[in-house]
Amino acid sequence: MDSKKLALLCRDLADNKKAENIAVLDVQKVSSVTDYFVIATGTSQPHLRAIMEEITSKLRDEHDLRPLRTDGPLTGDWMVLDFFDVIVHVMHTEARARYDLEGLWGDAAKVKPKKKPATKAKLKTARSPKSKAGSRQE
Repeated sequence: MDSKKLALLCRDLADNKKAENIAVLDVQKVSSVTDYFVIATGTSQPHLRAIMEEITSKLRDEHDLRPLRTDGPLTGDWMVLDFFDVIVHVMHTEARARYDLEGLWGDAAKVKPKKKPATKAKLKTARSPKSKAGSRQE
């Protein structure tokens, strides 16, 4: 799997667990360390762990991919998954604001996710009750 597809897949997996403010940064032109950063926010330690578990288990089970390294304690406010070409940062709200990775890597291009096809929702037209005024005799 190429690195961009992996980064977008990590983004989608984080989104599955309701991660907030998910950003994918293309850092290829500004870093020799990796190709993409995926940055996601969790609102609590259990939320951070759920996001991390979703990414690691789905990539392992469905794509036979495992991170080369992980960093950050399970009780911490910043956890990292290193897939070599893609580094995933899952951060608590305060840590994300404090370390401001998007600002630090401000020269990196943001990768916009492809828009999901709109679901065909049946629109229910609101019908007002038929007026009986025309059938009334005065």
